[in-house]
Parts: sequence; structure tokens; C-alpha cells
Amino acid sequence: MKNSVFSLFAALAIASSPMMVTAADDTQTTYHTQAVDNVEVFYRQAGAADAPVLLLLHGFPSSSHQFRELIPLLAKKYRVIAPDYPGFGSTKAPGRGDYDYTFDNIAKTIEGFTEALELDRYAMYVFDYGAPVGFRLATSHPESITAIITQNGNAYDEGLSDAWAPIRAYWNEDSKANRDALRSLLHVDTTTWQYNAGTPEDRLNRISPDSIAHDQAILDRDADIQLDLFKSYVSNVELYPTWQAYLRENQPPILAIWGKNDPFFPPAGAMAFKRDVESAQVELIDAGHFPLETHLAEIAQSITVFLEGL
Repeated sequence: MKNSVFSLFAALAIASSPMMVTAADDTQTTYHTQAVDNVEVFYRQAGAADAPVLLLLHGFPSSSHQFRELIPLLAKKYRVIAPDYPGFGSTKAPGRGDYDYTFDNIAKTIEGFTEALELDRYAMYVFDYGAPVGFRLATSHPESITAIITQNGNAYDEGLSDAWAPIRAYWNEDSKANRDALRSLLHVDTTTWQYNAGTPEDRLNRISPDSIAHDQAILDRDADIQLDLFKSYVSNVELYPTWQAYLRENQPPILAIWGKNDPFFPPAGAMAFKRDVESAQVELIDAGHFPLETHLAEIAQSITVFLEGL
């Protein structure tokens, strides 16, 4: 009797063991690295290997961590890939002096990343810094881009608010005083403000303190990398006419889904896409700079409907 009971429990334990599960869960995020020259690019991935590709390009001051909850929702139908840039997240890159921390160079690294993963055709989601990285990819390889989701990812002069004034001063005069004046933008109080500003009162409790702590850890690692990128951002503004020409000539499907209360990128930046791509869809959300923290379900649904309609 004792042996029979033991055998029964053993059989039940084996049957319920995770090792016995044969069906793969494609929505489970996995974590990888890819060497690109002297950079070890960290990336998150989920979805079937043969599914259409969606490349998620993060913003300042975050990393692919900002997509942690979005990835499983989109991975049901897409192969979702989200890299960290050099200087952000878990990507390992040389220090200043051995790696040029400019948007041109970061885009070059991410271009090498897409080539290493053989991403020949993909839609992309661009947010904040993801826009200058993504639009460089698009202008270099227009044949690769199947669609663009831009979430507070700017490509127009009117999409820059007055909050850029201190950074513009640094563009106009590369002085130590102007550079040092920007260090306050890297403090934890400013990071917290970036998350909270423009967020409706009833959604403030959806903002994860882990996100703020994660981003602040990135900023605290090497402030001068971030200041170099503030300086380099003027190169993006100078490329706006080139990106707009790409949009007019190629007419990629566009969903501009915008936190309308963003203190850095006002709604005019979203509406401007319709000037160059008549079919562009614009959705303004009652949110701030990081609407994925507060409006995840709505954004995931809009992206799914948009991509399914292509």
C-alpha cells in the first residue's frame, strides 16, 4: 500500500513538472546579447521566430525596461525585439573616448544590431531618443521599414517645447557653464518629475517606482555620457528636413500615439506627421512623457489594431 501511494504521488509530481511542458510560450520575454563591433548590445525578445518583427526603440532616460509589460502583449502576434543603446540599460560599451556618444554613432550600432539579427523587414516603435535612432535607420534603409509607431518620438520643430531652452543654450554655446547647467536634468528629482508631469491624478499610482530607480541608476553611472547626448541632439533637429523628405517620399504607415501632456514633446509634434503622411493616424492620450506606465492596455490595443490593418 505504501509503495502504491508513493508511486501515485511520484506520477502526479512528474506529470505536473515544468519539465514535462512541451508547448513553448512565445510570449515569455527572454534576454540576450549581440556583439556589434566593440559593443555588447543587450536586448529583450519575445514572440515566434517566424512572426513579423516589431523593433522597440527606447528613450531617455530609460532602456528596454520601459517596454517590459508591453512586450508580452504584442508578442502574441509579433516577434518583438527591444535593444538597449550604448550608455543605457544592460548594454556594455566602451567609455567616453573609446566610444563616440552621439546619435549618429548609436544609430550605427543599432543598425549593426539589426544586421546581425538579420532583421530585413520590420515595423518600429520609436519613443523620445528612439526617434532619432529609428529615423536614421529608416532613411538609410527605407525598404526595411513596414510601419512606424511614434510615441512622443519627434521629427518636427513644433514638436519641441520651451522645456528645451537650457539644452538649446548649450547647442548655441558649448561652454562649461552651459554644460554644467544641464546636470540638474540628471538628478532624481527631475527623473521623478519626468514620470509624474502631465499624468492624471487618478493614474499616478500606476507609475512604478522601480522604473524611476532603474532610470536614475543609468543616469548616475556616467553623467557626462548623457551630457554628450544632450549636445548631440542638435544633429537630430538638423536632420528633421531629411526625415520629413523620407516620410513624403515613402509614405510609411504611421501611428503617432502621444502623451498629450508631455512637457518636452507637445501634441503639435504628433499632428505634424499628417503633413507629410496623409494617412498617418494620430491618437492623443491624457498622459505625460511615459504613457506606457499609465495607459499600457490602451496603447497595446491601438498598436495591435493599427498593425492588423496594414
